[in-house]
Amino acid sequence: MPFPIPPGLDAQRGLGPDWAAWLDRLPRLAADVVEEWQLTLDGPPMHGYCSLAQPVRTTGGRPAVLKVSFDGDDESLHEGLALQRWHGDGAVLLLRADPHRRALLLERLHTEDLGDLCDVEACEVVAGLYRRLHVPALPQLRTVTSYVERWTAALARMPRNAPVPRRLVEQALALARDLVADESSSGVIVHGDLHYANVLAADREPWLAIDPKPMDGDPHYEPAPLLWNRWDELAVGQSVREGLRRRFHTVVDAAGLDEHRARDWVVVRMVLNAHWSVQDAERAGRDLDAGEREWITRCIAIAKAVQD
Repeated sequence: MPFPIPPGLDAQRGLGPDWAAWLDRLPRLAADVVEEWQLTLDGPPMHGYCSLAQPVRTTGGRPAVLKVSFDGDDESLHEGLALQRWHGDGAVLLLRADPHRRALLLERLHTEDLGDLCDVEACEVVAGLYRRLHVPALPQLRTVTSYVERWTAALARMPRNAPVPRRLVEQALALARDLVADESSSGVIVHGDLHYANVLAADREPWLAIDPKPMDGDPHYEPAPLLWNRWDELAVGQSVREGLRRRFHTVVDAAGLDEHRARDWVVVRMVLNAHWSVQDAERAGRDLDAGEREWITRCIAIAKAVQD
């Protein structure tokens, strides 16, 4: 029997017809995989932004998680390949995969993530994972530079009256051109979204990465998500700028990254993030809402803080 989809995941129907069609298929699809792989359901279903995560047990009784991802998500297309390449070294272990159905069987980790550690300690943990995950890239992966080249072409067309300082936009465009042209901007697998909630506690190791958006890229591309997540904590007992710089320098120093190159990637990523909010409002034919304006302000603050 098809099993129910968590309400939080089902709410993604509002994102468009492709999402609605996938969510209509998902109960039967997941049930078919459970039956074919001889899995037993072992708890209520969980979910991420674009995936179902169902606790299961294998025929041998091993606890695992069946993950089925939205088939329109280009970023997670090669998640299984990256997990297979890492083979559990710094990341969740892949037990089985069906790329056509975007189905992965993963070792089961704990629900505790790095949000329970202070941000500096958490940044040090992530820096340690970088060294293990940044292995030579697989040929199937798209390059970070190919994405950035496309994204910045759109950024160059952003209206001058958008609430992003033009000086910052021009700086991001110039930095992106240099980074795209630099052969050092590719060569290793980058996780792409390695933040506090994408590192979970485990039995065989203290912490393991999950949910990669793998690309062929540059290790210096990675730190930005550590800056924009856990935002509410940054103003507690310190200035936001000081908190951002502390995180940035912690991860750069602990990972042995080049400060200037990491800074350049942060600036590029944050200006692109701000632009995407502007772009979303334009496409919908509406003004920016309060949440989007707050996000743009956050992006600008991060881009400025790493350069002060």
